[in-house]
Amino acid sequence: MQLDAYLITDEPYYRAIGDEVSLFEMAYASRMPMMLKGPTGCGKTRFIEHMAWRLRRPLVTVACHEDMTASDLVGRFLLDPSGTVWHDGPLTLAVRHGAICYLDEIVEARQDTTVVIHPLTDDRRILPLEKRNELVRAHPDFQLVISYNPGYQSVLKDLKESTKQRFGGVEFRYPDPAVEAEIVSHEAGIDFGLAERLVKIGQRSRNLKGHGLDEGASTRMLIQAGRLIAKGVALPAACDVALVLPITDDADIRDALSQAIAACA
Repeated sequence: MQLDAYLITDEPYYRAIGDEVSLFEMAYASRMPMMLKGPTGCGKTRFIEHMAWRLRRPLVTVACHEDMTASDLVGRFLLDPSGTVWHDGPLTLAVRHGAICYLDEIVEARQDTTVVIHPLTDDRRILPLEKRNELVRAHPDFQLVISYNPGYQSVLKDLKESTKQRFGGVEFRYPDPAVEAEIVSHEAGIDFGLAERLVKIGQRSRNLKGHGLDEGASTRMLIQAGRLIAKGVALPAACDVALVLPITDDADIRDALSQAIAACA
């Protein structure tokens, strides 16, 4: 296989919180383009890694950013000792060889870049390579998946309706406290009781969203704090490093979070 390096051989841990696994399997069976919606750090990327492993398909991941061009996705001509040679981009590789292509945080990409995916998200399932005068028809196993954080919506950063309506959607959220503690305990290698305390701190930070914080502490951040604790760092110090300092520079918000940590320590 052309994309053996993109195959996930070991099962990525993923704790389902609903019917998202079966829904995605049915979507893949019909090759429906899918949008994973939810806040940052809630498990969207881990989910698609788990599903690629379950479906035994290569996973080509692209971290979208505001400077990404269409050529970064589809490919470009480059010079080598033999002359000018075409190099497929990650999207083209996935389309040709039947991988799942995951465009992570697609809202970060420029809108004039994301329009290149439109012909892949309807019945045509084609990718025009204008620079090569080539029309690539998608491999039967190809699927396009994007992630989208509705919290990033703004006038300047949002997906066009013409893009959104091409995808099916699976909504993600932070899990219920007991499930989130189970995830933190497993991923950080700490006992369940300690994970519960971290989750309480995370919930209190999320209550500050819209009251000084753009985002509360994600499940991913709680896991990072847990990993520091597993290495012997005290809970308050671990939370300060992994939860407080990364999400705010506001002294009052830091004090509020520190009080929440002290109450749960």
